[in-house]
Amino acid sequence: MRQVFRGAVLLLLLLIVVPAPAYAQQEQPPLVRVGTEGTYPPFSFHDPGTQELTGYDIEVVKAIGAKAGWRLEFVETQWDAIFPALDSSRIDLIANQVSRNPERAAKYGLSSTYTYSRGVIVRRVGDDRIKSIADLSGKTTAQSSTSNWAKVARDAGAKVEAVEGFAQAAALLQQGRVDAIVNDNIAVLDYLATTGSKDVEIAGDAGQAGSEQVLALRQADGALLAQANTAIDALKADGTLRGISQKYFKADVSVEDGGAADLSEGRGPRSTWDILASTAWPMFVGLVKVTIPLTALSFAIGLVLALLVALARISPYRVLSGLARAFISIIRGTPLLLQLFIVFYGLPQIGLKFPPFTAAVVAFSLNVAGYAAEVIRSAILSVPKGQFEAASTIGFGYAQTLRRIVLPQAARTAVPPLSNTLLSLLKDTSLGSVVLLTELFRESQLAAAESNEFLALYAFAGLYYWVICVALSAGQKRLETRLNRYVIA
Repeated sequence: MRQVFRGAVLLLLLLIVVPAPAYAQQEQPPLVRVGTEGTYPPFSFHDPGTQELTGYDIEVVKAIGAKAGWRLEFVETQWDAIFPALDSSRIDLIANQVSRNPERAAKYGLSSTYTYSRGVIVRRVGDDRIKSIADLSGKTTAQSSTSNWAKVARDAGAKVEAVEGFAQAAALLQQGRVDAIVNDNIAVLDYLATTGSKDVEIAGDAGQAGSEQVLALRQADGALLAQANTAIDALKADGTLRGISQKYFKADVSVEDGGAADLSEGRGPRSTWDILASTAWPMFVGLVKVTIPLTALSFAIGLVLALLVALARISPYRVLSGLARAFISIIRGTPLLLQLFIVFYGLPQIGLKFPPFTAAVVAFSLNVAGYAAEVIRSAILSVPKGQFEAASTIGFGYAQTLRRIVLPQAARTAVPPLSNTLLSLLKDTSLGSVVLLTELFRESQLAAAESNEFLALYAFAGLYYWVICVALSAGQKRLETRLNRYVIA
């Protein structure tokens, strides 16, 4: 019995120590991060019922990933930020109806074509001023500024107003703020079928040959591009692309002259209440998971930095004081959006690459520090100098005087303006979508792009922000009352 026990122990030790055979160690499939808008139906949007990312481009890239053996991670961002995300290695490829053109072919690796479409001109119903591409000269169009359609409009002599996506462009056209839109015929047909809009119409073709849509990758990722091309060719050969195309368009847009897309059925319009009901929970999740943690963490770190900058600002050492003044001047003299872009897209070029949430915390914390430093400095200076002198007479050092005497008094003065900084920070987190964060406002944008219910959804997002701001204001009032308890009248 004892020998059997020893044998079992020896066998267990061998299993632990001896490595598994090479054939048992399977390599993990490569992770490919796919950049897409999520607000461009029918190519990339969120299903109203499940809120899952779906669309023609999404299903195509999933099929490509399955054929190539990739693990996919979808990263949603605005179109105008999608190529900077690729350049800074935040994503590995773009699947969002990227049109092939010489400029992109020179800078990026472009895959084989998986969609053929054509550009059309959209105008307000009955606007006979615009009938062809030549009529755009001197007119104003609404386009994503870095899209191929924006270049077409500019080349025709139009002034281009930059928008995030087609839904926003259509809203501007209906409101009479722009004269026309140039865009993909499939996206326009889907918009008309889904919304049932009678305010805009297709005036005609954009006057150029059919457009080819491709995946965009970095030129350095040649192996990944080769895998994508092999997969696309295989999916065309086995009919997979044709099946996905028939599902969305009732025509084969994966080949030239595959027939006109039929979007007469569309996805169907929904009531405003249905849209709000299906979006309320995703917006709340965005609030709890991103907006509130981002605000709290950024404000806490920003306050610590602000105190250090304020102390440096009032320091008798000129170098320290000069650096603090320079920091405050730079932060207060540049837009927060620019600071976000520098931290997220710029710093990776010098080797500093942060995840989206971390990058947002860094940018927001520095911004808070720049503004709050002056608030804290003025609050410290409002404490009578006699307090410092009295503290020194009883043996307090500088640090002890600050901690025990000056800062508690300065806090009472600083609370109201610092509370305003906190409220501003909460609302500024709505810029988080430009660094790939899906926060509260981004959720409302996703729903609005799919449904075109801008007023209802943006007002509902505003309600969320307002409720949190009211709660923070109530907390500020209680804190002020508590601090004032120890003030002698």
